[in-house]
Amino acid sequence: MGTSTDIAKCVRLDVGGVGLVGDLALPPDARAVVIFAHGSGSSRHSPRNRAVAEVLQHGGVGTLLLDLLTEHEDLIDATTAEFRFNIPVLAERLIGAVDWATANPQISSLPIGLFGASTGAAAALIAAAKHSDAIGAVVSRGGRPDLAEDSLDAVTVPTLLIVGGRDDVVIELNREAFVRLTGPREMHIVPGATHLFEEPGALEQVSRLARDWFKRHLH
Repeated sequence: MGTSTDIAKCVRLDVGGVGLVGDLALPPDARAVVIFAHGSGSSRHSPRNRAVAEVLQHGGVGTLLLDLLTEHEDLIDATTAEFRFNIPVLAERLIGAVDWATANPQISSLPIGLFGASTGAAAALIAAAKHSDAIGAVVSRGGRPDLAEDSLDAVTVPTLLIVGGRDDVVIELNREAFVRLTGPREMHIVPGATHLFEEPGALEQVSRLARDWFKRHLH
């Protein structure tokens, strides 16, 4: 099986008049596709998300690693951080990416999942609340689901919240969000892991949990 760099191709999406860039990787046996919404200050080149994506690909799940900000916005955000917490805009662009996927002949027949990290998890949950007809499952890694605000109560798709065991503040935010989700849901705490899951074996555990969740719920 090739790695993500072997099978990925760069795609450009026109979402609401804004040009976004993503890396689409489809294994030959793809049974679903997962769109990644990265966290604040990150990009589609995030080594953590790419590591998760590769495990999904080996499990027969295609991936779209997407930049929700344009290059110009990203440059501004690096200094001001004014875009990374604009969750409504990130969510609308993610919804646009889902629409793009459902219209793309190469992947339109595949069930769609969302993988959100940090603030990207809030965007994924808002998208799932508004677009449950097209989104089959969500996984949040070290997410800020609280930033999805009122949309939490409308999330009915199967949702997995993964949090590091040493990420105390985020654990509490996820616990509060968990009880508001109305669909099938699980919360998994990775022992000894901090917010970025940099400890040995932590990210591998995240990857396996995400792969199994998507394979179970994306049919």
